[in-house]
Amino acid sequence: MTKLANQEHIDDKQPPVICLMGPTASGKTALAMALYDVLPCDIISVDSALVFKGMDIGTAKPTADELAAYPHQLIDIKDPSESYSAADFCQDALKAIAKSRENGRIPLLVGGTMMYFKSLIDGISPLPQADQNIRDVIALEAAEKGWFAMHEELHSFDPVSAERIHPNDPQRLARAIEVYRKTGNTLTQLTEIKGDKVNGNILQFAIAPKERSDLHARIELRFTQMIAQGFEQEVTGLKERADLDLDLPAIRCVGYRQMWQHLAGDYDHDEMVFRGVCATRQLAKRQLTWLRNWQNLQWLHMDDENNLKVILSAVSKL
Repeated sequence: MTKLANQEHIDDKQPPVICLMGPTASGKTALAMALYDVLPCDIISVDSALVFKGMDIGTAKPTADELAAYPHQLIDIKDPSESYSAADFCQDALKAIAKSRENGRIPLLVGGTMMYFKSLIDGISPLPQADQNIRDVIALEAAEKGWFAMHEELHSFDPVSAERIHPNDPQRLARAIEVYRKTGNTLTQLTEIKGDKVNGNILQFAIAPKERSDLHARIELRFTQMIAQGFEQEVTGLKERADLDLDLPAIRCVGYRQMWQHLAGDYDHDEMVFRGVCATRQLAKRQLTWLRNWQNLQWLHMDDENNLKVILSAVSKL
C-alpha cells in the first residue's frame, strides 16, 4: 500500500490527531508501524515505561532497527532515577503534536498509559510538584497527632476532598494537605481547573481482544520471550546502580518489580515468572476498565486484518 493520496503532507487543514490505545500486548506498535507506512504521520509514544533509558526488554520497547525505520518520540527521554508525571507528558506531547502539525503531518499517539491520554484530551489540573520539605513536616505532624487528626484538618479547609479521601489513606491525605499549604488553594479548587489540551479533530481507537484468554496467552508468551532475550541481565544492570531502588516509579513498572525482588532473593525464578505474568494481566485489566468508559472511542479487534483499513477510512472522511 502506498502513502495515502501519495502525499508526504496534508496541507488543506490542520491534520487530525490519531490516538491508538489498548491493553499491553494487544498489537498497538505493529498497527502504528503499518499506519506509518501509508500515512504522513509522526509516532508519539504514550507509555509511562518507554520514557526510561536502559529499560528495553521488560517494556517491550521497539528494537533499534524498528526505531530507525519507524521513529518514535517520547521514548528514552528519562533516566530510571528520574520521575515523569502526566503533566510532564502533556507538556512534551503538546509540543510534539504542534511540531508535527506545523509540518503538515499527522500526530499518531500510541500507547497504553490511559492517564496520559486522558490528561492530554481533557486537560490536566495545574497541581504543584511535590515538595519534600512540606511532606516531611506533614509526616512529623501525623506521627505526633495521628492521621485521623490530619484528616480533621483537611476537612476544615477542603471538606470535599476530606469526604473523598479516607483517614486510612495517608498518601492521598498528605498530598491534599501539601497542595493547600504550598498554594493556598485546595485540591478541590485546583482539580476543577483544566490546563492546555490537544485541539482539533481527534480520532480515538482502541484495540481489544475478542476473548480475554487470547490476550492472556499473548501476555504469557511475551513474558517468556523477554526472559529469553535477557530480561534478567537487564534488571541486574539496573540493580547494580546505587541510585535505583524499588521506591522509584521506573523500578515499580510491571515485570521490573517482580524481577528485582527475585534478584533480591524474595522468591525463586518460577515464582517471579508467575507474579510477573499475573501483574501484567492485572495491568491489562485496568487498561480495559479505563477504555470501557471512554467517550468517542472506536473499537478494533486484536489481530483483525481490517484494522488498518478502518483507521484509514476514518482519516479520509475528515
